Amino acid sequence: MWKEFKEFLIKQNAIALAIGVVIGVALNTVVQAIVNDIIMPIVLVAEKAAAGAGGDVLKWAPQIGPFTFKVGDLLSALLNFVIIGFVAWRISKMFMKPAPAGPPTTKQCGFCKSTIDIAATRCPHCTSQLSA
Repeated sequence: MWKEFKEFLIKQNAIALAIGVVIGVALNTVVQAIVNDIIMPIVLVAEKAAAGAGGDVLKWAPQIGPFTFKVGDLLSALLNFVIIGFVAWRISKMFMKPAPAGPPTTKQCGFCKSTIDIAATRCPHCTSQLSA
């Protein structure tokens, strides 16, 4: 039973998934620190300048009858989501490099300019004989 469980963990990439989750949690801490300690103070200063004497826009909660609509909390959460998503995207782009391009698999016919297989000796579109 233990052997089957080990084979399952290795075959189904459960270990790689677990490592990915741990790294994701650590990266979340880094991204939260960047957003909360660097970006949000700038946003809050800009928000206070735009709001002027009107108060804190991110804490705005209009009351209609017995209901309180926390619009400021929603705006704050949306702003946080956009900023965190952008920072996480930029960090992931630093670590993910595009795969190197392989050799070309197609070429262009010299007569009809159609795209054809690289090994073709005759164009399937215009039936011209191609040079090697």
